[in-house]
Amino acid sequence: MQTNPVYRSLNKPLTVWGAERRLFFVAAIMGAATFNFFGSLRSGLLMFASLFVFARWATGYDPQIIRILLNSARYKPQYDPGQCATGNERTARD
Repeated sequence: MQTNPVYRSLNKPLTVWGAERRLFFVAAIMGAATFNFFGSLRSGLLMFASLFVFARWATGYDPQIIRILLNSARYKPQYDPGQCATGNERTARD
């Protein structure tokens, strides 16, 4: 049986300062947009900091959460018969 090496860097998510890179750049762009809209450095930094904290939490929770959320809109929910068990269902013997 042949074993193949698996490199850790292939399985690590791409992060910037501990946040997934797409979320980091969204936080940076929203911070810059807030700065341009309000003309206040404090509001831009506050927006960036709050979105960055959220991005770090989301990356720590699941690094692929953005891909999951974007793909979830494409698929319809599937029916799960065990999910709606209320006790009022009729069985074949009734």
